[in-house]
Amino acid sequence: MQIAIVPVTAFEQNCTVLMCDNTKEAAIVDPGGEINKIKAQIEKMGANPTKILLTHAHIDHAGGTAALARDLGLPIIGPHKEDDFWIQSLPQQSMMFGFPNVESFTPDQWLNDGDTVTVGDVTLEVIHAPGHTPGHVVFFDKDSKKALVGDVIFNGSIGRTDFPKGNFEELVSSIREKLFPLGDDIEFICGHGPNSTFGHERQHNPFVSDHRG
Repeated sequence: MQIAIVPVTAFEQNCTVLMCDNTKEAAIVDPGGEINKIKAQIEKMGANPTKILLTHAHIDHAGGTAALARDLGLPIIGPHKEDDFWIQSLPQQSMMFGFPNVESFTPDQWLNDGDTVTVGDVTLEVIHAPGHTPGHVVFFDKDSKKALVGDVIFNGSIGRTDFPKGNFEELVSSIREKLFPLGDDIEFICGHGPNSTFGHERQHNPFVSDHRG
């Protein structure tokens, strides 16, 4: 599987393009905006995009979704239905944060814990990981030992929980009980900033490390 990270919008959100090496089918994960940059990356890779995947519905992750889905004729998959209120508020979020013409939408498929999503020959496991938002999901590829964690955890930090329906205790539980058990050697791509591994964060992350107790 090939992975390309495309930082988009003033929030420098890591939109990710996942492409199956065998089939060239690709998924676009969290197209927050600047869809021409995303399209350019798809063309550069020679990829055939077949779906949009969403970890959660904050505007910096979902702002370009409706336009990109319409332009490329792609289904929208995810997040968990608990984030629907965020999707329906995208026009209001766009006015608040200065995003141009952001539309709400209805995903073609909501995701639940334990679901799987395929990208060509690649199978991604879906992990419901609430806390940052109530409907946040993580995509995990066991074969390549990669996880796309959105804004659940970062290199040295964790997602904010001061937004509507955020929950700090729930977020810490999601990380410690659902993500860390995947393995110390799992590399994760987060919504902002550089990659890390769960093992590194277990040792050094001040919010969720093993030393915190």
